[in-house]
Amino acid sequence: MGEQLRFELLGPVRAWRGDVEIDLGSPQQRAILAILLLQAGTPASADQLVTAIWGGAPPPAAIGMVRSYVSRLRRVLDPGHPAAVIESVGGGYAVRAEELDLTEFQRQLGVAREARRAGDAPAAATALRTALDLWHGTPLAGVNGEYAEFERTRLGQLRLTVIEDLAAADIESGRPVEAAAELAEVIAEQPLRERPRELLMLALYRSGRQADALAVFGEVQRLLADELGLDPGPDLREMQRRILVSDPALAATAAPTLAVTPSRIPAQLPPDLPDFVGRDETKSRMADALTPSGASVPVVGVEGLAGIGKTTLAVHVGHVVAASFPDGQLFVDLGAAGEPLAELLRGVGVPYAGLPESFSERVALWRTLTTGRRLLVVLDDARDTEQVRPLLPGPGGSAVMITARQRLYGLAYAHWLKLGGLSEDDSVALLERLIGVERVRPEQADIREIVRNTAGLPQVLQVVGARVAARPGWSIAEARQRLARPEPGSPVLPPDCAAIDRPYTSAMEQLSPAQAMAFRLLSLADRPDVSLAAASALLDLPPGDTSALLESLVDMHLLEPGGPDRYYYQEPLWNFARSRAFADDGPEASQAALTRLARFYSAEEARFGAGHHFNERLRLQI
Repeated sequence: MGEQLRFELLGPVRAWRGDVEIDLGSPQQRAILAILLLQAGTPASADQLVTAIWGGAPPPAAIGMVRSYVSRLRRVLDPGHPAAVIESVGGGYAVRAEELDLTEFQRQLGVAREARRAGDAPAAATALRTALDLWHGTPLAGVNGEYAEFERTRLGQLRLTVIEDLAAADIESGRPVEAAAELAEVIAEQPLRERPRELLMLALYRSGRQADALAVFGEVQRLLADELGLDPGPDLREMQRRILVSDPALAATAAPTLAVTPSRIPAQLPPDLPDFVGRDETKSRMADALTPSGASVPVVGVEGLAGIGKTTLAVHVGHVVAASFPDGQLFVDLGAAGEPLAELLRGVGVPYAGLPESFSERVALWRTLTTGRRLLVVLDDARDTEQVRPLLPGPGGSAVMITARQRLYGLAYAHWLKLGGLSEDDSVALLERLIGVERVRPEQADIREIVRNTAGLPQVLQVVGARVAARPGWSIAEARQRLARPEPGSPVLPPDCAAIDRPYTSAMEQLSPAQAMAFRLLSLADRPDVSLAAASALLDLPPGDTSALLESLVDMHLLEPGGPDRYYYQEPLWNFARSRAFADDGPEASQAALTRLARFYSAEEARFGAGHHFNERLRLQI
């Protein structure tokens, strides 16, 4: 390959061979190189590169353009060996850079962190100053796109935090004048940020400038009141109080640094499920994708129907890979957490009283504390990308698992896996554990019929297994008969049916009225599958609107695509939807929907002849 290549991201995106700068070509080519370098060896597919560069509005033939840009980059980076720098890996591309300014920046932050832990403030200051010397302008300058903008903001916030940490180390090392000069830049960029003001007050006080220190408090007090209608936070007020009373301990106390208390390594994963079976291929793919690499933070997302076992799988995989994350495992239920970022910060040792007041400062502190640490973060039941993005840890060792009912778009390079039902054999194995091998194996035909009726959905299998285990006198054949769902309108709903319905009811609560009605009414025919044309007639909507509705239900995993312009329910969902149509829409609306469907089939048969509709017979559920 000749002379070693050197790459820069902490400013304009540049590449050097020895002392000679390489012409990287168009902004799009620079963007692709920057994105691959940020991945630190983790492959990125052409589709992922398209999304990162152009977002949701790619130009025609964007995939071909990406491949062309990669080809040109290969030729300029190493003309003699075009594929040596940018490798083709698993259908994607990866850059393995031996010398990258961002990697060295992160290494120096790790050196500073270890020096602080050892109480060596001068050594920490030296490492932090070395890290900041690597910057030469706005990071990723000249690179456009949502992903680049996100990384630019993240790196910019991290740099300001590093400057603050350097000022704190300089104050502690007896260099308050230098610290005051360093803090001026942060205050100019972030005038509402409170920590640099607090540090500046201390630096001025230790420089013998008590009046100037108090003037800083007065200035930020007015600014916060005018801009936000807020008072200074408790740390600033405490610093003012101590300066006013000339607290003799103030001159000798250490500068305020990251408010982290010694704590045990977090181990927040819920207990693993003792009856966990199956999903071997998915588990292996998740474990492989969670391997941290350089500047990137691996993100694995698991999407699927409510109750399909996303959380159970994430927890199980978390326990499997826990040894690879010796700094701890953090778990946050985003569906229940009031302040998930505060929970994460407290999990890594920040006491409640030490939490920054502003959200942006909390995000910066979270990323600073997690950079260079090997943490596994599990974000359960995520709602949208905006909820997740601030919770991603800093680079250099951590990884993230996300569970969500539908895929979150906009998280660049997240590896998403759709979770479906268990295979038939795995479903039988689960029932053997729940009911007992001695009862299940002699009646294989009946147990497999039960499994097929559950569609392999784990929460249904768990309920069925618990129900049969509680009736030791039942044979499996008898259980198959007794487990049938009551007809809609039945006066009694068994508790096992209620347990099966609970996650589906929760999923329905997230639907719009139009989505919920479509989900219910489409179930009224006597088959669990329906064509787009038939659905359009039943719902009395134009085909375009019907298609959008059905595709949105596919995104929520309440329907499955069944071929060109066809959709189907999984058996338990079909039964649930039919019961809710009777209860929620009533006999009149259900009858009207079926009448429209019958007219559609009659018209189609008149055009094409009887039997054209695959024996899609109708049965009223009222």
